[in-house]
Amino acid sequence: MLLIFDFPARPPGGPDDAAALRTLAEDIAQEKGLLWKIWTESAAEQRAGGVYLFADRTSAEAYHRKHAARLAAMGITGIEAAYREIMGPLTEITRGPVR
Repeated sequence: MLLIFDFPARPPGGPDDAAALRTLAEDIAQEKGLLWKIWTESAAEQRAGGVYLFADRTSAEAYHRKHAARLAAMGITGIEAAYREIMGPLTEITRGPVR
């Protein structure tokens, strides 16, 4: 199950921000059912987010709730999230990382 997050990005905050993001990445890596995450950003659009692959929808939904609450606690609003099923056979032909 893919989970796609997109939200307004905060301005970069230097070394302290980089350390906090590394800590966040290490925390996300421990999420139940998470197979991988691709971090996304668009400086021009001032947007950030990620594309996550979870083993199942239940794990994706649990993470969605947790991450949306974490973002809201940081004052981030306008959070968008979407779920998508993977079309496995076609994705494998085009070398998509579905494992």
